[in-house]
This record gives sequence, C-alpha cells and structure tokens, in this order.
Amino acid sequence: MYEIIGPENHEEFEEFVTHHPKGELLQTYAWSKQKPFWTFRAILVRNDDGSIRGAMSVLIRKIPATPYTLMYAARGPVCDINDKEVLSELLKGAKELAKQFRSYVLKLDPDVTFAETTFMKHMEDLGFILAPKALNFENIQPQYVMMLHIEGKTEDEVMAMFKPKTRYNIRLAKKKGVTVRICGKEAVPDFYKIMVETGARDQFMIRPEQYFADMLDNLGDMCRLYMAYSAEGEPIAGTIACHVYDKVWYMYGASSNSHRNLMPNYLLQWEMIRWAVEEKCRIYDFRGISGDKSEDNHLYGLYRFKSGFNAEFTEFVGEYRYVFRPLAYRFIENAMPMAKKVLKKIRNLKKKNK
Repeated sequence: MYEIIGPENHEEFEEFVTHHPKGELLQTYAWSKQKPFWTFRAILVRNDDGSIRGAMSVLIRKIPATPYTLMYAARGPVCDINDKEVLSELLKGAKELAKQFRSYVLKLDPDVTFAETTFMKHMEDLGFILAPKALNFENIQPQYVMMLHIEGKTEDEVMAMFKPKTRYNIRLAKKKGVTVRICGKEAVPDFYKIMVETGARDQFMIRPEQYFADMLDNLGDMCRLYMAYSAEGEPIAGTIACHVYDKVWYMYGASSNSHRNLMPNYLLQWEMIRWAVEEKCRIYDFRGISGDKSEDNHLYGLYRFKSGFNAEFTEFVGEYRYVFRPLAYRFIENAMPMAKKVLKKIRNLKKKNK
C-alpha cells in the first residue's frame, strides 16, 4: 500500500532519500523548498515492518490559463528500480494525487542508465511513455551526463586518473596564485555578477541572485559555494556543488571573461572533487553535456572540458511520462513550446531596444 505525505511530516522521508543508494538531491524535501511555486507531496511504500521500501517526491504546479497541473518527480523514484511492485504502488499514489490536483501528466527522469532494460520493461508495462531522446537539454533534466567514479580512491589516485593537460591546468592555476574558498551567502553577489557575465557570453538564461542565496539556506550542509580568487584577491570564478549520500553534483558554474588564462575552472572542479573524496563518495557527477559529441556541435566544449577529468559519458533512460488526461496532454504539450518561442522573441526584442 502507498501513503502520501506533505511538508509537515517529511522527516522520515528525508532520512530515507538521503541514505538510499538511489537517493538524489532533486528528490529531497530540502530541494522542494528551492521551488516555492510548486506544491510538495511525497509517496511512500512500506515494508511489512513499517520501514520505507520506496519513495518518490512529487512537485506539482499549476499550468497557466488552464485548470490543470503538472506533476514532476525529478530524478525519482528512490527505490530498488527493479522492484515492479514498488513502482506500481508509487504510480497508484501518483494517480490519487492527479485526481486531487487535476494533473494532466506525471513526468519523471530517473537516475537510471539506458542499459537498465528490466526497469524500462517495468515502466512500459505500467503504461509510461518514454519521451524521444533529448540530445541537447530539450527535456527538464539532462539525459547525458559525465560521471567520475571515485569509490575507494585517494586524492592522489583520483588526480592520477585525469588527463595530463587537466593535471597541468590545475597546477597552473595554483602556480599563478589562484586560491579557492568555500564561501557563505556573503559571496553570492560576487558569484551572481560573474554568472551574469557568463550568461551573456555563452547565451543562456540565468536565475535571479536570490535563487543562489536560497540554495545555501535551503540545502544547508548539502550545498557549498566555491569561489576562485586571483592572486590580487579579485573573484574570477565560482561554482556550486551539492552532496547527498554517495554522490557530489556540480550544479552551477560561472567564470569572468578576464583571467580565464589562469584556469580557475580546473582548480574549482578539483576542489569539489576533493569534497567528494573526503565524503567517501562513489560518484562525482559533472552533470549535463550534449549527447552529440561531434566537434562541430556548439556544446562540444562542455564534453571536452569534463572528459579531461576522465569522467565517463553516461546516458540515462530519459524522461518518462504517465498521461492522466490525454486531451489536455496533447493540447498543453503542443502549446507550451510555442509559448516559449514567443517569450524568447519578446525577450530578444527587449534586449535589442535597450
């Protein structure tokens, strides 16, 4: 049997998610606090002794101009992915939530590789639809990531895994006087300033400054802001990393246009990897890259940089969808991309008119 809980009694759920091999940052209650416009609910499935056997955090948000909501279980569920009984009970809980919140679809993108065929068969049997492959970040979470396997390794052993050029750039940053500090909210304005510079250079939208300050508050010890400084004390780059159970994730990164020759990004990555080694993690996750590794892809630089640390190219199964209301699904899923294109054009026009 499934059980549905809300924010008021999340403690047992949080303990389970943060200590399970399939535990994920985006499945924690702490992460739901980072999404204030979404409603948090969690579905639990218990063993006969009352302990939790499987769980799934579901965030629910109203779709503007419609009576419907979207349900999203980022990187869920948290369970033995081959336990079909648990998967079935979690889906039953989602169906109850869909009735309560008038949801048209449940989307989830589990931390499960494309090689896990048993899981994929279970999902197909339960009625889930697998979305088309998203080579270049078309879905909510990246389908392709780079993972560095560090279980049981010392810092020296991990460093020895890197490609020679990467080791050279880490040493160069230190030689040029670059230092890295773990900072608090006082450094968020500097980080945000560099993030704005990065967004303008690489042409991507950035989140508000408060979002990054909130991450440090909401995630507590699970989250760190790393800042790189030049020999003169000028902030020149920054990253945010998060840790849950046996993984550390590289979440956000920014670098100024000046001082890039000092290679601060390499030293920042090394310091975050050192955190993962210190916590005896199994994985350091560099997160998203393009699934198209051809050199003429405009995102190839991401792959080249991350592969220099000898990280492994990993393909997840992708985004699953369980449709509760087929007519609403077809309408909303067709309308949303068109609306996003219109909004993008409006933003570009505003930029040109400034």
